[in-house]
Amino acid sequence: MELYVKSLVAYAVEQGLLEECDTVFAINRLLEVLQADSYEEPADAPLTDLEEILRGLLDYAVEKGILDDNITARDLFDTKLMGAITPFPHEVRKTFAEKYARDPKEATDYYYAFSQATDYIRRYRIQKDRRWKYASQFGEMDITINLSKPEKDPRAVAAAKLAPQTGYPKCQLCTENEGYAGRMNHPARQNHRILPITIDGGVWYWQYSPYVYYNEHCIVFNGEHTPMKIDRSAFRKLLDFVGQFPHYFVGSNADLPIVGGSILSHEHFQGGGYDFAMAKAPVEEKLTFRGYEDISAGIVAWPMSVIRLEGSDPDRLVSLADDILTAWRGYTDESAFIFAHTDGEDHNTITPIARMRGDKFQLDLVLRNNITTEEHPLGVYHPHAEYHHIKKENIGLIEVMGLAVLPARLAKELDAVKELVLAGKNLRENELTEKHATWMEEILSRREVTAENISAVVEEEVGYVFSKVLECAGVYKRTEEGKAAFLLFTASVKG
Repeated sequence: MELYVKSLVAYAVEQGLLEECDTVFAINRLLEVLQADSYEEPADAPLTDLEEILRGLLDYAVEKGILDDNITARDLFDTKLMGAITPFPHEVRKTFAEKYARDPKEATDYYYAFSQATDYIRRYRIQKDRRWKYASQFGEMDITINLSKPEKDPRAVAAAKLAPQTGYPKCQLCTENEGYAGRMNHPARQNHRILPITIDGGVWYWQYSPYVYYNEHCIVFNGEHTPMKIDRSAFRKLLDFVGQFPHYFVGSNADLPIVGGSILSHEHFQGGGYDFAMAKAPVEEKLTFRGYEDISAGIVAWPMSVIRLEGSDPDRLVSLADDILTAWRGYTDESAFIFAHTDGEDHNTITPIARMRGDKFQLDLVLRNNITTEEHPLGVYHPHAEYHHIKKENIGLIEVMGLAVLPARLAKELDAVKELVLAGKNLRENELTEKHATWMEEILSRREVTAENISAVVEEEVGYVFSKVLECAGVYKRTEEGKAAFLLFTASVKG
């Protein structure tokens, strides 16, 4: 145990979380967490691999009966250990402010490295994700199979059901998560530090996502637990953020079920330092909105229905975006199967994304609609049933921009598909591969597959499915009729 304690403190000093003079204090804090009352400095050199260090301390705690041996309990405990060596919030905020005064990018570089050093971002888990690129007709899309979220241990699930229900914190985005010890049904956050930011005159905070779906994946959230809302103020907030962090983009999930994100109860955005395929996609049809001739506008060459606005005055972009949103909220075109309302339920909304292009502000407005039918009970503009074997979940902000976040189940399923195809076995006779049989049979009818190329073939075909899923989510189809209908809507926008 002593070597792991020594190693963790040495790691914290090396990462800049502690200073040398903090060593004895930090050792005693860790001993308290480990319920140990003595310590003898080992002669061995400290270990350097954080995952190995934490695993050793967790195994010790299990052996001593301090915690149960399941993934959730271990995650709660190793976060408590890391919390013992993580600086207080005021220290992190002071350092960030000093660096921001010199250069916003220097500040975010510091905060991103800090969030990894504290193990809030578990780098060794992120590395398990499967990632590849797909060269679509719309640009190079990103495909990921998310393996960094550990699967729930049945014992942990049972324990979570028995855990007392509490409304604190109200959700995983609330400020009260900072330093929270967690419980079996809520993650620990003792090693978590958030940063305050003023957006559109309001008190907001931001942090990095612990799962990092893309480079410097950050979350910007309202200081109050208030629901998601796409309105004029949302556009102001997005543009305000990129004005303060011009090297980042930021976007918002839509505010309606099916086309929105997983947390609609707390207003938040997602951003980061990454250029997605949609951001790189060109304008394929220029638009002019009456009264806004000073703003460049156009339809983006993308499988979904995207209007791009660009200009040097953010207030002008906000005004035009609000006019487009107002028009879209009430827009119905039965011939294109677009209904603003049915049975008193609103269907139209927008997924907005903001970024800087040089000294100009750019705002992408993705038109969304969440209507359902008997044929498509999960949503007409949602992944259709034929693609559910790959992607059944909602198309949120990240997918909209061109990054597929695919479920962990696919790793085992696609491995099994490849194995059975090469062995010449029937995919329909295996529980893991049955759902993929029709898809794979169609692929084999037009492509020659060998042991050397099967992985590349499967990855390319998964990418193709994702591009088709995005087309499903587009309210206007990429046909001449769809283009005409799209232009009909843009003509309805009143300046």
